[in-house]
Amino acid sequence: MTEAWTEHALKALRAACRTEDGASLLAVLRTQDLGDVLQQCGDALGVAASRGVPGAAETAARCAAALRERDWPGDEVLAGQLDSAVGSVAFALRPLPVDLEELSGLLEGDPAWSGGRIHLDTGECRPSVVDDELPWSEDESEDDECWLHVPGAGSRDAYRDMEDFIVTLDDQDLAKFLGIAIQGQGAFHRFKDMLATSPAQLQRYWLFSAERQLGRARAWLAEHGYRPASPGGR
Repeated sequence: MTEAWTEHALKALRAACRTEDGASLLAVLRTQDLGDVLQQCGDALGVAASRGVPGAAETAARCAAALRERDWPGDEVLAGQLDSAVGSVAFALRPLPVDLEELSGLLEGDPAWSGGRIHLDTGECRPSVVDDELPWSEDESEDDECWLHVPGAGSRDAYRDMEDFIVTLDDQDLAKFLGIAIQGQGAFHRFKDMLATSPAQLQRYWLFSAERQLGRARAWLAEHGYRPASPGGR
């Protein structure tokens, strides 16, 4: 039987993913709900499967099946990546050492700050506002082909995430109040303030939102022929 995600469990998950510690990752996933963190753990799980960590291939297959059943943006891309990791299919996307969370920030951050570019060798995510502040470099101008432009898409998808999350709530009173909270200017702040009255649901929302954002960033990257690479370059 799996448990709801706690801050402690999430910290352990993120540490295992960051260090590509397959055994620790699987230990966390044995007691927690894999379905809540598919996009967050999928890359590290694929690395563990490709390295032959005991139990990783089976867990990667379960993750791929769950991704296809959920079918959010980016889920099919990650499922294909996991299939490749366990050796069942070839995967054509080129690896790029980019942080999906940083890429998501470029795509969906504050409209005044979002947008930018990714360095195709290093995976550096550089916000457009940083480019505006840096002195012009002739060498960098000639190196334009090494960068991939990232447009700022605004907050529309994030707003839809709030709407979709509200639909998942069993507490109809909370759902009603949240539905009112997201009307008009300041919707994001009011939504989070209202949801903070229910810490368990706030935690669910952060997981839900992270899955959506990472999936959209992964889908955008795949459209341009790339996938996130592990620190080891896999």
